[in-house]
Amino acid sequence: MSKTDAEPLTHLPADIGIAEFDALHDQPERWRGVIETIAARYSAAPVTQPDDGTALVGLVGDELVIKLYPPFLRDHCEFEAAVLPRLHGRLGVPTPALLDRFEHQGWPGHVMTRLTGTPLDRVWPSLDEPNRCALLAALGRLAAEVHALPVQDIATLAPAWTDFIERQRAGCLRRQTRTGLPEHLLAQLEAFIAGPLPSGPLSGPLSGPGVILTGEYTPFNLLVAPGASGEMVLSGMFDFGDGLVGPAAYDWLGPLCFLAAGHRARREAFFSGYGLAPQDWPAQRLALLRLLLLHRYSALKAQIACPGWQQAATFDELAALAWP
Repeated sequence: MSKTDAEPLTHLPADIGIAEFDALHDQPERWRGVIETIAARYSAAPVTQPDDGTALVGLVGDELVIKLYPPFLRDHCEFEAAVLPRLHGRLGVPTPALLDRFEHQGWPGHVMTRLTGTPLDRVWPSLDEPNRCALLAALGRLAAEVHALPVQDIATLAPAWTDFIERQRAGCLRRQTRTGLPEHLLAQLEAFIAGPLPSGPLSGPLSGPGVILTGEYTPFNLLVAPGASGEMVLSGMFDFGDGLVGPAAYDWLGPLCFLAAGHRARREAFFSGYGLAPQDWPAQRLALLRLLLLHRYSALKAQIACPGWQQAATFDELAALAWP
């Protein structure tokens, strides 16, 4: 890294690419001053940075969040700005309130309220099974609440579902090769993903373009806090920039992969909370696995938390292992 690369930014680049932005994102010392300048318009509180995220984010005291998107993710910024007021105050779990939108040197962004709680991924390993199942049931209820909300104009801010799937199919082999899918499964991949995706009653209330897909029912974008009896309960959900509009099953993948992780009781807890009986979904396991392979951020090495899954000889065996 050159000395120039490490210097703090005085002006945001207008034509930044993905690789250049990823490098900048990982050097908060370079863009912290930009976030502080924006934050000063709203608060005198100190600004800190979270550990991760797809945009440049500043936590302003205990009350506000500044989120700044690069120009090539303007569509993500627009989608999140539309979804935030659609969700806020309408769910059983808090979501941020959108306070303001802004443009800074050609980069779009917005100001939100900050939620309270601890990221679920930090505490999940220490939780007992009853608490894990209770959280998955609550997560199922939360997903069902979001999927019941009207889509309306939000559909115009997301790619058409059929176009999205067509693009994902076209790039799937390249992505799965890059993210480390075993060679014997790569050889079967293109024939497998050509098969059907989740449909019928398992695709949610699809009257119209689909449902609002937040894509964020994962432990990294959920907050928890101690409940009345000391158990952990959901206290917040955030980060909706990479959402879509489409079949509800797309949003089941996060809980099924990261949290259920091949455990039958956890999976049934999630579907019970969502409102599906256990017998209503097993025939769709292969369709769900296809959807996982076509997911925007598909990377099975990080998403399937079942030891030894790489030894599954076929995708049929893999689906049975991931979702027994």
